[in-house]
Amino acid sequence: MNQPAVGFIGTGVMGASMAGHLLAAGHPVHVFNRTRAKAEAVLAKGGSWCATPTEVARKAGVVITMVGTPDDVRSVYLGPQGLIENVASGGLLIDMTTSDPELAAELARTAAQRSVSVLDAPVSGGDIGARNGTLSIMVGGAPEAFERALPILQRMGKTIVHQGPAGSGQYTKLCNQVAIASTMLSVCESMALAKASGLEPTRVLESITTGAAGSWALANLMPRALRGDFEPGFAVDHLVKDLDIALRCAERLGLDFPGLALARRLYGELSAQGAGSKGTQVLFSRYVDRRHVDRGHVEHLQPERGPGS
Repeated sequence: MNQPAVGFIGTGVMGASMAGHLLAAGHPVHVFNRTRAKAEAVLAKGGSWCATPTEVARKAGVVITMVGTPDDVRSVYLGPQGLIENVASGGLLIDMTTSDPELAAELARTAAQRSVSVLDAPVSGGDIGARNGTLSIMVGGAPEAFERALPILQRMGKTIVHQGPAGSGQYTKLCNQVAIASTMLSVCESMALAKASGLEPTRVLESITTGAAGSWALANLMPRALRGDFEPGFAVDHLVKDLDIALRCAERLGLDFPGLALARRLYGELSAQGAGSKGTQVLFSRYVDRRHVDRGHVEHLQPERGPGS
C-alpha cells in the first residue's frame, strides 16, 4: 500500500534519523532545512529537496517540523508564507520541536480556522532514540488528529502518549527537561566523587545503573563523558533554551524551582564559555577539571585520570 507523502522541516542530529525512518517505511519525504548540507543524508536515501517551507506545505498533506526555538516555530507556521496558510485544507501539521505550550495552543487555534490540524509532539531520547526509532513522543492536540498521526509517529518512536489538548505535549516535555536538568547535576557529581575517591568510574556504573540511582542519563551519557566524548546527542544550547521555557512556565504558574534555576545557571555558564554545541554530558567537565572550564578551553577537555583509573 502506498504511504502518504510527509514533509519534514529540520534535519539536524535527530531530525535526519527521524526522516530516514519515514523513508524506510515507504513514505515519500519532502525535505527542507535552512542549511541544505545537513539534509544531504536524507536526500541520499531518497528524500526530495524543497527550497522553502512553503513548498513543503504544498507538496505534502502531513508536515513534521523539528526546528530550533519557539521563534523558529512561529516563523515556519505563521504568516503568508507559513505552513498553516499553505498546507491544503484538512492538512496535518506536527511540531516535534520543544517549544512553548502557549505557542502550541495558539498554532492549533489559528490552524483550526483553515480546517488544518496542528499537534505538538516533542520527543525525548536524544540521538540514540532518534537513530533507533525508540523515541518517547509526547502529544498534545485533538484526539482525532492524534489518531491520524499515530501510524506516522510509530515509525519514529516507541512510547507515544496523547497527553491532552494543544500544549499538553509541550508541558509534558518540559516536565521531562526539568527532571533531566537536575538529574544531570547529580550524575556528574556522582562520577566526580567516584574519580576523586580513587574508584574506577566505569566499574561504579556497573553497580549503580541497575540500582535505585539508575537513570537514562547515568547509563547512556556518563559512559560518554568518562571517555571524554562530549559530542552532542542533545546540545547544551538546546537544553538552555528548554530550561528558559520551563522557567517562564513555572513563573506563570507561580512555582519556585531552585533546582531548575541552578541547572540553568550552570549550563548557561558552559554555553558562555564556548561549550554550547557540545552534548549535555559536557557538564561533567566542570567537576573533573574546573581549571579548563574557567579558561574556556572546553573544546579540548578530557576527563582527568583519577588515582584508580
